[in-house]
Parts: sequence; structure tokens; C-alpha cells
Amino acid sequence: MKETIRIEGMHCGGCVNGVKGALTRVGAENIEVEIGKATFDYDESKLDHEKIVEAIEDAGYEVVTS
Repeated sequence: MKETIRIEGMHCGGCVNGVKGALTRVGAENIEVEIGKATFDYDESKLDHEKIVEAIEDAGYEVVTS
């Protein structure tokens, strides 16, 4: 499944790398991150949306849900 998530609290390249690292650790693939959003693929049988949000928030960023 391809998904794009809006993310607040990102301000620099380090933030981009932090989000990319968090997504990589939970098993997302084809990750593209820029300040303010991340687009990636994941296998719904192995990973769910809540785990993705948790990983991003644990890295120190806020996922925008609206």
C-alpha cells in the first residue's frame, strides 16, 4: 500500500533523515521524505498505520491526521 503522511515539527535535513530512519526501522519501503511529509509503501499484512504513526511520533515528530 502506498501512503503519504503529513508531518509537523520537521525543520531540516536531520529531521528528514530522522523520519526516514524511523520508517525504515518499521519496514516501510520506497520511502521519500521531505520537510512536512513522507510518502512510502508498506505491506499491510506486516505493518499497520498505527505502528507507522507511532514510529514517527517516537522519533519526535507529529503526524497530522486531518
